[in-house]
Amino acid sequence: MTYIHIIITVVATLVVAVPIVISLTTSYRKRVTESKIGNAEQKAREIIDEALKTAETKKRESLLEVKEETLRSKNEIDKEIRERRAEVQRFERRIQQKEETIDRKTEQIERKEQSLNSREESMVKQRAEIAKLNEQRLQELERISGLTTEQAKVQLLNAVEEEVRHETAMLIKEMESRAKEEADKKAKEYVVTAIQRCAADHVTETTISVVPLPNDEMKGRIIGREGRNIRALETMTGVDLIIDDTPEAVILSAFDPIRREVARIALEKLIVDGRIHPARIEEMVEKAQKEVEAMIKTEGEQATLEVGVHGVHPELVKLLGKMKFRTSFGQNALKHSIEVAHLSGLLASEMGLDVRMAKRAGLLHDIGKAIDQETEGSHIQLGAELCRKYKESAVVLNAVESHHGDCEPQSLVACIVQASDAISAARPGARRDTLETYTSRLRQLEEISNNFKGVDRSFAIQAGREIRVMVSPEEISDADMILLARDISKQVEAEMEYPGLIKVNVIRESRVVDYAK
Repeated sequence: MTYIHIIITVVATLVVAVPIVISLTTSYRKRVTESKIGNAEQKAREIIDEALKTAETKKRESLLEVKEETLRSKNEIDKEIRERRAEVQRFERRIQQKEETIDRKTEQIERKEQSLNSREESMVKQRAEIAKLNEQRLQELERISGLTTEQAKVQLLNAVEEEVRHETAMLIKEMESRAKEEADKKAKEYVVTAIQRCAADHVTETTISVVPLPNDEMKGRIIGREGRNIRALETMTGVDLIIDDTPEAVILSAFDPIRREVARIALEKLIVDGRIHPARIEEMVEKAQKEVEAMIKTEGEQATLEVGVHGVHPELVKLLGKMKFRTSFGQNALKHSIEVAHLSGLLASEMGLDVRMAKRAGLLHDIGKAIDQETEGSHIQLGAELCRKYKESAVVLNAVESHHGDCEPQSLVACIVQASDAISAARPGARRDTLETYTSRLRQLEEISNNFKGVDRSFAIQAGREIRVMVSPEEISDADMILLARDISKQVEAEMEYPGLIKVNVIRESRVVDYAK
């Protein structure tokens, strides 16, 4: 029973103590919580007070910045207004100066106008006096000569008519003699063409090549024992070797430029190699021939690339390269063809035609010159046959056939090629005629014309085949123009030497200018 009482007592104690403990704990926690809440509220009030102070400080700083920015903007605006006012004042001063200048010029114009009016009145009076004096002069002349004005005109016209009739007869005779000269000239041209085709007569600089030697002892080695080396070289190349007293040089002479080039390359290779004997000569000649063939092909391809013409048959390309070794009146045939192609392309572009076709026709127009020295026929016939053989177009074929007027051109491209060929061949410096001779003739023509009284300006045109003379209408009348043209032509005949005719063209121009006021 004791244990039970103890247990009961403990349980009762616990029952009584637990609520008390719970109550005490609850009250303690409540006091702690209230204490924390009080501290939090105090801190919140402190934070709010601090925030209010900071906000007030920021507000004052912002107001100060706004005031400073406003003041700075105001100063800038004031500065800009002052500058604008100064600029407006400058413009006003300029306008005022211009107005003053215009006023001065207006006054000057009024004074000049008054002066011109007075001069005009004076000129009217002078003209009246001149007309009166002229009438008196005519009356005096009629009295002295015993002829009226009409009678004097009739006599003068009769004299001029007689002189013109005589000059007409002389002109007819001169034309007849010129026709005979032209016939002789054509015959000579045919002979020269034939000689050129068979390569019987070329100028020196196109028929020889000079090969330098390291020393004169090399001449003996080139000749060889009893001349066997030089004979072998001449036989294999078809070129004459001239070994004379020229120091350290050998001259190669041949009318065929390709053979001469082969011989030159072979001889240079032999000189560098040093072993000169018939077998070595044959080997070097074969190598040189292959090099020249490769060079010919390369030159033809470069020509087509330079002009921009594609799709040309390979055989025609080789013939184009071969034209590098062909000259006409000292002008390289390949360069001439390239120049004609470029000119044809430029003219075709200006006229709105096919530029590629014009360039192709210009490049191939002289293709016959590549074989005219070894095949019978003119270069026009041979060129047409080649173009026909290698399937060139009808436009190109007609351009080749008609570029020297042998047949009628059937397209504008053919006409362009004909004109470009003439331009390339006739321009100063293209052929053997020197530029100094050409310009000297033009200068002499203009000097002769300018020496005559009443000539204002003169211009030599059309490569010196025409002189255009501008005269002063106040000094030369329409009747005086006829005499002036004849006098200039007579002096040109007496002082100059020239082929063909020179046309003397005298121009008198009167201009009248007036102003509507």
